[in-house]
Amino acid sequence: MSPRFDAIGLVVSDMAASVAFYRRLGFAFPDGSEEQPHAEAELPGGQRLLFDTEESVRSFHPGWRPPTDGGRASIALLCDGPGEVDAVYEELVAAGHHGELKPWDAFWGQRYAVLHDPDGNGVDLFAPLPSAGQ
Repeated sequence: MSPRFDAIGLVVSDMAASVAFYRRLGFAFPDGSEEQPHAEAELPGGQRLLFDTEESVRSFHPGWRPPTDGGRASIALLCDGPGEVDAVYEELVAAGHHGELKPWDAFWGQRYAVLHDPDGNGVDLFAPLPSAGQ
């Protein structure tokens, strides 16, 4: 037996808000997902991003409660270039989403920014910086 990676699962407070946020980032949730207790978007390579509402999780784990000290999960999204990092960050902040770290040129050679999804999970946007001398 050899377990293999298949999906990333997040518990969401508001399915419609989460689906709308991740759709803006290019995740293809099927129509009607925003009204369901469970939603899935297929990722490249056959993996999936899964959302379950808090109510759905409590239906099989009655004692479950959301963390109170902030999100501990993050998703990192590779952008086509440094300009796309800036543009996506600005678009989502302008739409009312929390910008945790404005785009900056990280010492490890990437343009980097961090947003929060509607439940406070980190969404890192990054792209390689052009090499010096290019």
